[in-house]
Amino acid sequence: MLSRHYIVMFFLLSSFSPLAIATFNLTFPTPHPNPDVVVQDVQRRVNASISRRQTLQIFQQDETTCLTGNPIDDCWKCDPDWPNNRQRLADCAIGFGQYALGGKGGEYYIVTDSSDDDAVTPKPGTLRYAVIQPEPLWIVFPSSMLIKLKQELIFNSYKTLDGRGANVHIVGGGCITLQYVSNVIIHNIHIHHCVQSGEANVRSSPTHYGWRTESDGDGISIFGSKDIWIDHCSLSHCKDGLIDAVMGSTGITISNNYFSHHNEVMLLGHSDDYEPDTGMQVTIAFNHFGEKLVQRMPRCRRGYIHVVNNDFTQWEMYAIGGSGNPTINSQGNRYTAPSNHNAKEVTKRVDTEEGNWKDWNWRSEGDIMVNGAFFVASGEGVEVRYEKAYSVEPKSAVLINQLTMHSGVLGVGGRDNNLGKWSSGANSGGTGFGSGDDNDDYDDYSDEMSGSNMPLSPPFSNSSLFSLIIAMSSFSLLYTIPLSSML
Repeated sequence: MLSRHYIVMFFLLSSFSPLAIATFNLTFPTPHPNPDVVVQDVQRRVNASISRRQTLQIFQQDETTCLTGNPIDDCWKCDPDWPNNRQRLADCAIGFGQYALGGKGGEYYIVTDSSDDDAVTPKPGTLRYAVIQPEPLWIVFPSSMLIKLKQELIFNSYKTLDGRGANVHIVGGGCITLQYVSNVIIHNIHIHHCVQSGEANVRSSPTHYGWRTESDGDGISIFGSKDIWIDHCSLSHCKDGLIDAVMGSTGITISNNYFSHHNEVMLLGHSDDYEPDTGMQVTIAFNHFGEKLVQRMPRCRRGYIHVVNNDFTQWEMYAIGGSGNPTINSQGNRYTAPSNHNAKEVTKRVDTEEGNWKDWNWRSEGDIMVNGAFFVASGEGVEVRYEKAYSVEPKSAVLINQLTMHSGVLGVGGRDNNLGKWSSGANSGGTGFGSGDDNDDYDDYSDEMSGSNMPLSPPFSNSSLFSLIIAMSSFSLLYTIPLSSML
């Protein structure tokens, strides 16, 4: 009998499920040390943008000024040459996701092929080929297209998906998965009719592909990731959530989007008992929660959620729900309740007795309640805890129309967020969706895309060095297991 010692790495043992990986993950995204300061900064930027717009109207006596008071849009839309300065967008985020770089500093990648035939060996020119690359990329579309995914679209870090100038729809299997990545911007994309997929190999980088179990069918799934910004997208009709962020994800801004036709809209947090989600920090700003929504706008577990200057136009069950003691800071929103007298309450403490939630920090400040809507606040000493957040008064919700008028995918003549039939174009590869009860119409986005496809300065990224350091440090977790073997 001879004793042998086999060296086994922790991360190999835990690689059998995403939950196990997250449990042993030593590199959880780090939350902002003082979230109230971020809240204060959001309100300062909104107030500054509103003031600039009002000042221009007074001095120029012009109601057609480009400025809207929305600090994100005013940062880039008023530049007539924005198509040739696309990466300026990366400087325009607010809130907890403001540090998302996306593909800033990287080359432009032009999607010329709308197909998604092979999830393991994607063709150059396809969207899947772009998002798995290790270097920063700013991904654009030269024409309108419908991309029907066969499997979930797994992103690598430092990517911007920029749909401005085209009418881009992503549908099908998955759809978008952000798993253990950082610095991703998704802008001006229709994401809808996402279904479950999986039980197949899917590539996540040029050097790795692996077997994926069945996905939930989320529009956008954020898993163990940080520095994520989702802006000016239209989301609807997905199997599970429209946006889910779980497993220690943080540094997220969800802004200027249009949500409609869905049951469970947004989930923030894996479970009540998953402690890493305590560090989750999410800003939800300038969104329009539109027709035929039921619940979860969002549904929060743990974390700090700032809900500011959104328009909630009815719900069927509730708007904002939570469990596991999340902090919810609601400022300057408009909540319009449904006609159902049993569904007037904005808030819902899910599966929790009042004796357990009365100390949770849920606060409404400057919100407008319409059609009998009411917000049940809670929290002992909440005024002290939120002192910094309220040092800048939230902009009045009477300006909600102005701040959210362009929510959703941008198009000529303003926002048209009714879902529907896809106009088949040169890149669509088929007839697409037909009209019907479950399909609504989008007008084609007719702005001409301009801008050079010449590469910018060489992309800067320290992600490779960072990954190497993490990989090397994981060997510190080695331990030995004595085994016996017959000679």
